[in-house]
Amino acid sequence: MKIIELDTAAPDFPHASILVIYTGGTFGMVYDRKLQTLVPFDFEQILDRIPELSRLRFAITVLVLDELLDSSNMVPDNWLEISTIIEKNYDKYDSFVVLHGTDTMAYTASALSFLLEDLRKPVILTGAQLPIGAARTDAVENFITALEIAAACDETGAPLVPEVAIYFHSLLLRGNRARKQESSQFNAFQSENYPPLAEAGVTIEYNRPYIAPYRPNVPLKAHTTLNPHVVILKLFPGISPLVVESVLKTEGLRGVVLETFGAGNAPTVPWFLQLLKEASDRGVLILNVSQCIGGRVLQGRYQTSKYLDEIGLISGADLTSEAAVTKFMFLLGKYGTDTEKIRQELAIPLRGELTE
Repeated sequence: MKIIELDTAAPDFPHASILVIYTGGTFGMVYDRKLQTLVPFDFEQILDRIPELSRLRFAITVLVLDELLDSSNMVPDNWLEISTIIEKNYDKYDSFVVLHGTDTMAYTASALSFLLEDLRKPVILTGAQLPIGAARTDAVENFITALEIAAACDETGAPLVPEVAIYFHSLLLRGNRARKQESSQFNAFQSENYPPLAEAGVTIEYNRPYIAPYRPNVPLKAHTTLNPHVVILKLFPGISPLVVESVLKTEGLRGVVLETFGAGNAPTVPWFLQLLKEASDRGVLILNVSQCIGGRVLQGRYQTSKYLDEIGLISGADLTSEAAVTKFMFLLGKYGTDTEKIRQELAIPLRGELTE
């Protein structure tokens, strides 16, 4: 890993020190005229690309991962690597900014929120829709504002945002509540079921009642195990028994995130319910989340979801699919074969990821 100390306007004893973890993604791409393609830029030239950084009055250190990744190539081991870096540097820095590709940023933010238990420092993920080398790039504003949010403290000196969050296009969102909604507009992320933690305009307005409270003197507990034996099964009209059976009978499967219709509804045809029951009887946990962007699962309210309740499916309330699958991996890694404990914690908020 490469470590770069940025030359900012920080005094000898700055009020905040930030570790930036650069994982790759669109943010750090520039156009190579010789190759006629986008290539990763050398982060030691970041002040040439964003000279405004030199005016910031807090200390910034950049850690560049050995292997820069398009976020489509992110896997659970990468989430664990980022979590471990934060744990090892937790006492050295006041906050952390993770530069990440947008495509799977919500998955990484959700995973980090579960892995970093009792977090009391900001971990802000951001990136860009256009590369830093593009004339109209959104990378500059996203990065600078993410840094300012990471450094922000209240009147007592406590960090304003002691949780994992995503900053993008003027909005700060809880990491495990965010979803990518746009591939071609700058407002890439949304959080339909939870208010923004902050909105950045001329000033940054913090929505303090919705931000996780700061708890001093609580030690960080960074978890080191994720179990990836989870699958997302999205229902659609006409889905065949062969498809459902092939998914539910996957060897080694431990958990299913079932994306249902509306408020948690699913077909009531006998073959479908029978396959779900057989999987549940084998010890496969099935978590019911809605395909809708907003709203929540109300399992048992309608006849079409009452059967799911009887089979033993777990209501995912207003969990996003990204939070659901990463929470599943986290709990399976934490509790192993203790199915009842996993079932209990899937249904309750651990890091503010769902509303009871």
